[in-house]
Amino acid sequence: MKKVYLLLLSFLIVTEFGCSKAQLDKINTDPTKLPGESYNPDELLSTAQFKSSNKGYYQLLYQSTMMQLLASTYLYYNNGDKYVNAGSFTDYQGRIFEEGYADASTIREMQRLAKEKDPVKYSNLISIGDIMFVLILQRITDTYGDVPYSQASKAREGIKYPKYDKQEDIYNSMLTDLDKAINNLDPAKLKPTADLFYQGDIAKWKKFGYSLMLRVAMRLTKIAPDKAKLWAEKASTGAFSDVSDNALVMTDESNLDGQNGTSLALRTVSDYREVRWSKTLIDELKKNKDPRLGVIAEVPQNGLANNMNENLAGNIDPAVQIGLPNGYDLLDGGYDISKYAAYPGGTGAGSDFAPLGKYSRPRTSVYLKLGGPNFVMTYAETEFLLAEAKVRGWNVPGTAAGHFANGLRAALESLSKLDKLAIIPEEVINPYVLKRPLDESSQEKALEMINTEYWVTTGTTFNFIESWLNWKRSGYPLLIPVNYPGNVTNGTIPRRLIYLSTEILNNTDNFKEAVSRLPGGDLLTSRIWWDR
Repeated sequence: MKKVYLLLLSFLIVTEFGCSKAQLDKINTDPTKLPGESYNPDELLSTAQFKSSNKGYYQLLYQSTMMQLLASTYLYYNNGDKYVNAGSFTDYQGRIFEEGYADASTIREMQRLAKEKDPVKYSNLISIGDIMFVLILQRITDTYGDVPYSQASKAREGIKYPKYDKQEDIYNSMLTDLDKAINNLDPAKLKPTADLFYQGDIAKWKKFGYSLMLRVAMRLTKIAPDKAKLWAEKASTGAFSDVSDNALVMTDESNLDGQNGTSLALRTVSDYREVRWSKTLIDELKKNKDPRLGVIAEVPQNGLANNMNENLAGNIDPAVQIGLPNGYDLLDGGYDISKYAAYPGGTGAGSDFAPLGKYSRPRTSVYLKLGGPNFVMTYAETEFLLAEAKVRGWNVPGTAAGHFANGLRAALESLSKLDKLAIIPEEVINPYVLKRPLDESSQEKALEMINTEYWVTTGTTFNFIESWLNWKRSGYPLLIPVNYPGNVTNGTIPRRLIYLSTEILNNTDNFKEAVSRLPGGDLLTSRIWWDR
């Protein structure tokens, strides 16, 4: 991996409670222009939190459509929607690697400064840094497989070309590192002052650490079930307990560097015109008469001009919502959406014709706010994982049905964080949860129901990377791949992304060794260690 320099771009630090212009100006400072003893290490925590959560195109071009949560007819979405290498956009496959290690380096620099200034005083910040490091590195290793961990972000120590650790070893380290970090957190000691997740609440950080431990443990259900059981049981008693524990990062529409990256991307003209909710997701919500359908989706007003007008609200009536099938285009050939058997037709006429005009898009006023939140991890996800652990017969508190109901309720409640328009009333949530008990007639039916809801939950909170990673692990929902001409996966959904392209030049030997351990090599179809 090429040497990562500490070049931290300034941006507005935004919390749910806001902060003054003077505070923002103080935080909006490049630490490379200051001596270390003059810089507050707390401020690097918020930098890493913001950047690691604000993924934009890094999750849209592949995971969102691969998982059939979104669908698109536009060129560069062909990468995920149709598994086609579209133009130079394949470079985005390496962005989680590149950006992830930049964020990890920010965390390690934060810890270095804290240790130099006062390791006892800053002990909570240092431990939170270890938790953040695991959060960031898990996403990287789950996307690519073997990656640097033990030697990552150690350029200051002279390690310019870190070895790629085997993923099994990475998982062992992540679990023990989390355990140590959680145990070292102390509410009686100094709290972080620039924490975008929890505003320095150490009790909530302990819950976050255990919830992350649960997520890490559950990734091992296929490859190392005994280890997964051991660590899931350990994590189960300290994890999230309600929706107030949700980890999210608020953004700031008033400053370009602080805006929501996903919203900004989807407001691009081509994206706004041609990105829609997938038929797979809309059909799932309709099948279950899910009240989320009435708040997440809208059908644009008639005509192309209206379709592209971000200030015109669409029709949110659940009865008119239609999902766009994945695998179609607007190129007038055999895969043109007009050739789809159930094509509903467009709206408008002539130069004002909108071919996708009757398909449901993410509701603009809810999802495309430039100051909207980025979800990192939610109570709903944790409850679904605990429900699965219980279905597997593991020793975690509660019942599978109880955890599933808690997760379903929390998933609906969490949408309120997107916008007040997405609030689903309690009088709607309560009967819906009662009418959808967990099907425990067989283990497989229970696992399918739990993980399909996990997919819906992460999809409707725009956490598409996590949707994909849990799908790889669980196999649910049962998605039907598309088989578009020119696809590079033989009509199968990608199991990983390819490494950052510059690694073969900058860290040649370690890169080649890692690739040699991948069955099939550095391909979209190769399976990482825990996905075999």
